[in-house]
Amino acid sequence: MARSGLAYPDRFFAAATYVGFGTHSSSNSNSNSKFSNDVALLLYALYQQATVGPCTVPKPRAWSPVEQSKWTSWHGLGNMASIEAMRLFVKILEEEHPGWYSRPSSDPLVDVQMNHNSKVELPTNNEITLPETKTIPTENENSVDKDVMVDGIGSVSVYDQWVAPLVSGSKPKPRYEHAAAVVDDKMYVFGGNHNGRYLNDLQTLYLRNWTWSKVEVKANSEDPVRVTPCAGHSLIPWEGNKLISIAGHSKDASEVVNVKAFDLQTNTWSTMKTNGKPPVSRGGQSVTPVGSNLVIFGGQDGNRTFLNDLHILDLETMTWDEIDTIGVSPSPRSDHAAAVHAERFLLIFGGGTHATCFNDLHVLDLKTMEWSRPSQQGEIPSPRAGHAGVTVGESWFIVGGGDNKSGVSETVVLNMSTLSWSVVTTVQGRVPLASEGLSLVLSSYNGEDILVSFGGYNGKYNNDVNLLKPSHKSTFQATKSATPAHNSGSGAQNATNGSRDADVEFDLGQDAKVREISMDNNEPQIIEINEVSERSIAVLKAEKEELESALNNEKLQSLQLKQELKEAESKNADLYKELQSVRGQLAAEQSRCFKLEVDVAELRQKLQAMDTLQKEVEILQRQKAASEEAFTKQKQKQSSGGVWGWLAGSPPPAQRLNDV
Repeated sequence: MARSGLAYPDRFFAAATYVGFGTHSSSNSNSNSKFSNDVALLLYALYQQATVGPCTVPKPRAWSPVEQSKWTSWHGLGNMASIEAMRLFVKILEEEHPGWYSRPSSDPLVDVQMNHNSKVELPTNNEITLPETKTIPTENENSVDKDVMVDGIGSVSVYDQWVAPLVSGSKPKPRYEHAAAVVDDKMYVFGGNHNGRYLNDLQTLYLRNWTWSKVEVKANSEDPVRVTPCAGHSLIPWEGNKLISIAGHSKDASEVVNVKAFDLQTNTWSTMKTNGKPPVSRGGQSVTPVGSNLVIFGGQDGNRTFLNDLHILDLETMTWDEIDTIGVSPSPRSDHAAAVHAERFLLIFGGGTHATCFNDLHVLDLKTMEWSRPSQQGEIPSPRAGHAGVTVGESWFIVGGGDNKSGVSETVVLNMSTLSWSVVTTVQGRVPLASEGLSLVLSSYNGEDILVSFGGYNGKYNNDVNLLKPSHKSTFQATKSATPAHNSGSGAQNATNGSRDADVEFDLGQDAKVREISMDNNEPQIIEINEVSERSIAVLKAEKEELESALNNEKLQSLQLKQELKEAESKNADLYKELQSVRGQLAAEQSRCFKLEVDVAELRQKLQAMDTLQKEVEILQRQKAASEEAFTKQKQKQSSGGVWGWLAGSPPPAQRLNDV
């Protein structure tokens, strides 16, 4: 807590002397510091404001990012009164080191001589040294053989540079296309490809002491599953004590994607039974956790055909669902990287086919299931496949990969809110970090994030471990705008000089310990970030409670819907049986109807024949009537022709008969 009732001028100069402004000799400039970079810069700015006044000096040139950081910090105070700057200087010091006033003034806490014309040597935190060190060479450094001290996951002494910890234990076989995941400060590595052979071992790296050990897998009496050696699969932590292995290439591949689980408590594998239609078997796909779902995209099937289909596995119901999307989806590919932003947007970057590598970025809105290709900012990374990615807040770090010619040496980061790319660091030479098929995981220690890479292939198989501690610059550089944060110099310049914190252009809103300064009616007001943080935390807690309540309601509704779905499925089964019975009856009726139609056709033919006979009978009857009429007339002629015959000289009929 800050003290009150101070005589600020006297107290300020005492504090300034204690910190080292204007009193320390330059011989102490290389001593260790217990202040963070942002706090040191803020103390410098307040000291300059209190002793010199508002900043009127011109902004330094772009090639001096350290001087730019100092100038930005001082210039950001505007017209703050000197007494206010003194008060804040003392208050910040007392918050950082409450007992400073009672300590001897010869006990320095800061390693810098922070006056206007001096060079700032920014400190690093949690620095613990070991007798032995190992370095990763980086480009654009004056001294490539810089000592890097590593002792435990949280004691890396540089930011935004890859370093190699001193590991112990029996190292795993060199490999690539393996899968890795972190559970409880342990990195688990499963499977992979070693000299063309698939592996099925499970290795553990203890991230507190960097010790390797092999997990002794036990037989599962309930599910005697055989863990097939595989590569190109994915490993996902689940429920705190399980690892889910999904998909992957193997010699005895099945037709569909298999899902297996490893229980970290019993050290046993088991097969997870799924519902629905599973995807075709594949490797090189991306598997991205989104809540209780796994989103699977692309890959390469057993026939080496590249895919761009999308499937979702609900881990609560273990049900597969093939998703129909709209928009232009990414072209078929494998060995790409995927990440999710804000639990809604799925990002796909890079990947390749047999002859082509990509550097395109695609975004899928998981609510509307619509693909898009947004515009990107900064220097877009080169095409690559076989790279690895991990997210830290809104930052997506991409490491390694290759382009069918050589490995990629740059470690890049994408701010997923602004879609701004920047280069974090660049390695030199053929090292494991410039490999394909390496793994990358995220761990944390003492509130700091650590990126851990393992393995890869760059002409030879690797089993090296490297780690990187991202700085505030690499994780927050593009939060204010969509323009790259490296506008003050080239990415190569920003990747040098050890700790990249020395290059950060100071921003009063980036660190929780930095104070927010606002101007109201041209008078300065100082808002303590702690108070703002408390209010923000209260708001966040309220929002969290609302979200949890909404989530619980959604879960209840989901359970109700699932129950209704079960009932509907049961009713559907009964209706299906009835439908089958009706279909059988309908088939019998259709057969009977067909027979009747045949009979009717025969009767119609007979009826037509009867009509013909009837017509013939009528003709015969008319002919008969005509014959009878003619015969009658003939008889009449014969009977009435005697007189006329006598007159004509013809004998009567009787006489003619007699004559005959």
